[in-house]
Amino acid sequence: MGIKRYKADADNTIVNAYQSNLSTRGTGSNSGQSDIMEVFSIYGRQTPSSSAASASQELSRILVKFPISDISSDRSAATLPASGSVSFYLRLFASKSSKAVPKDYKLVVQAVSQSWEEGDGLDLENYKDLTKDGVGSNWMNASGSSSAGIGTWTTVGGDYHDSPTYVQHLSSGIGDLEVDISGLVESWIAGTKGNYGVGVRLSSSYEAYFSSSDGSNSGSVLNNPSGSKKSYYTKRFFARGSQYFFKRPVIEARWDSTTKDDRSAFHWSSSLASADDNLNTIYLYNYIRGKLQNIPSAGTGHIYVSLYSGSSDNTAPSGSKLVLYNGNTEITGGYVSTGIYSCSLAITKSTSPRGANTEIKTLYDVWHDNSGNEFFTGTISPLSFGGQTGTREPTYYINITNLENEYMRDQTARFNLYVRNKYWSPTVYTKATQTTPTTTIQSASYRVIRILDGLEAVAHGTGSDLHTVLSYDVSGNYFDLDMKLLEPGYEYGLKLAFYDTELSSWQEQRPIFKFRVKDYEH
Repeated sequence: MGIKRYKADADNTIVNAYQSNLSTRGTGSNSGQSDIMEVFSIYGRQTPSSSAASASQELSRILVKFPISDISSDRSAATLPASGSVSFYLRLFASKSSKAVPKDYKLVVQAVSQSWEEGDGLDLENYKDLTKDGVGSNWMNASGSSSAGIGTWTTVGGDYHDSPTYVQHLSSGIGDLEVDISGLVESWIAGTKGNYGVGVRLSSSYEAYFSSSDGSNSGSVLNNPSGSKKSYYTKRFFARGSQYFFKRPVIEARWDSTTKDDRSAFHWSSSLASADDNLNTIYLYNYIRGKLQNIPSAGTGHIYVSLYSGSSDNTAPSGSKLVLYNGNTEITGGYVSTGIYSCSLAITKSTSPRGANTEIKTLYDVWHDNSGNEFFTGTISPLSFGGQTGTREPTYYINITNLENEYMRDQTARFNLYVRNKYWSPTVYTKATQTTPTTTIQSASYRVIRILDGLEAVAHGTGSDLHTVLSYDVSGNYFDLDMKLLEPGYEYGLKLAFYDTELSSWQEQRPIFKFRVKDYEH
């Protein structure tokens, strides 16, 4: 499971825009309970004097806050990886609107530098839900009463840290907002910045122009001599109160959670392959009473692995340790996560103590400490790299062997794949003596769609984070899915894609695997 979402726990839109009478500004308005948030800039609806500097400036900005304590708890519980191994994305989802949509502009995301209140307002049309110095933030106040300076912003329109600053360019104007704010989230987790959420606004060059004679703000109007004399109205996003489950603002954590265990695809070293491709990574999973636990004497430190050939009947390790690619007879492995250890190694056939003409059908990997105490002995059936006389065009038969009809909304489920060449044609002897072979797909990804309308609930994450890429071990490919990502009460479908190295592209497979997410009361 390489993806988790943390929904916003407060949001608001604050404005200095005019109310419908075009004379009174809605600076005291609050829309903390609206299901929509919006960003805009309007220039020149009012021009009280002939001076260009007097042309009106009307702005709207978004405030949104997230439960960082939940992220910290997941980090402590090892549900999330350590800093540097996970990315955090701010995601706001665009709302359709009957209003005009601006084009070719930049949105800025900055950390808010003081606490603020969400409020109870709803009005985003006439800005008449005024806080009246009560509960809720607005253009002038962060929270509470404004008397004696209590609860006011230091700067009208909100107080923000200068760094870090994140920018997204929207050329068409209709897209979602998605920016990597990992550095900011990590500072919230570490406590080096207070968690007051983020502000989202047009960048200064796109917010409306206003130039005061002394370079200061004028009441609710911001001094912005580098601003735009063009209007950008209006960019709307769904708020946390939206009825649409998948459109609510989130921080999305993404990380590569794959385990790539080559035990079932272990290859002899070959001159046909690169040094990297000749390396095989194998794992030890230390299950004690059904639970992964660290080996006491290894802990989170090193572990050592040696390879042996088999006895004459290939039933047990025999003889001396085999010489590995680095000239040593053992390789140093390491700690992966609780109860899981791994190592990477390579070996050639010529190291067989039985002679070059003796075929080794089984290798035995013995895991031990540096004092010779053995922890585990596994078996490996090595394969050989080989060339072909033609190009391949694989077609697969795919099944999820443990697929259930229903899953609970707070369940994390593991899905196990069975994959084989669709046109595999075994002999009668093979059918009688072997289990059906499983093909391990080295690069596979999943996505989730809602069957009702085809909405993509989880997209393929095959970019830098690889958060939907499948793991594999001796039994084949598998992945974990947190059902909290999905809205209960609906049927969903899993679609799989395999990476084709010859075509240098992902090829989505035809089967769709359906299941429902169930709420407790249904």
